[in-house]
Amino acid sequence: MTEVLGDDRVDTVRYEVTEGVATITLNRPDKRNALTPPMVDRYVELMRAADDDPRVRAIVLTGAGKGFCSGADLGLLAQGAETLREFLPGSAATADAAVCTPKPVVAAVNGAVAGIGFGLLLGADIRFASKDAIFTTAFARLGLVAEYNASWLLQRLVGLPNAMDLLLSGRTIDADEAHRIGLVQRVVPAGTELGAAFDYARDLAANCSPRSLTVIKQQVYADAERSRTEALAASVELMDASFDWPDLAEAILARQEKRPARFSAEDGTHANEA
Repeated sequence: MTEVLGDDRVDTVRYEVTEGVATITLNRPDKRNALTPPMVDRYVELMRAADDDPRVRAIVLTGAGKGFCSGADLGLLAQGAETLREFLPGSAATADAAVCTPKPVVAAVNGAVAGIGFGLLLGADIRFASKDAIFTTAFARLGLVAEYNASWLLQRLVGLPNAMDLLLSGRTIDADEAHRIGLVQRVVPAGTELGAAFDYARDLAANCSPRSLTVIKQQVYADAERSRTEALAASVELMDASFDWPDLAEAILARQEKRPARFSAEDGTHANEA
């Protein structure tokens, strides 16, 4: 089943559900998907819609045309400090939306990534990049700071020295360097990034326990702030709880019967019903 949601207020962010995967597309290709306040609001709204949709087990984030997201709209930047301050609450929520959703988020990077677009990228859990994608934080070259939690997330993805390099210099790197330092997990031929990201997300939706995906994502972020012993204790407690989930019994039975597991979501729906 496929559903596409439009919006009379702004059709510059699109939402489509197929095979258990919600695809959220920044849809302003003539501006390389530069963000405006209505786009920010719509993006957060759609990410929350994916959270609440029982059919959705994984989310793909991408951009239309030849750019993923080139940052905030230049017209907005030109309007000055007061306008930018009004933009802050919504843009901060946008940058944090993928991190906060309990469902896995896979980014398909089809072109340039800069500024708040870089923040959106960092919030994804897995990142696929086109061979011709390019990346820049851009902040220092605009007289800005490390925005949208970039200083916290980036060093956890690529290590402190690489994060410092990208944030201080604001230089542009290509997909191969992004892959080498761990910013992206896959580099694929141009034009195939969305299909590759969707196939990955669809595999999660079809073959992984929704409860496991949610708890593992929460564990990873929580453990970033915990000691090793605290993380171990938390994992043991979670393991004990997971033994009572129906998911383990279903996985074992499915392997015995040589068939795909039919994990149910909290509401009882199955992946093949999405």
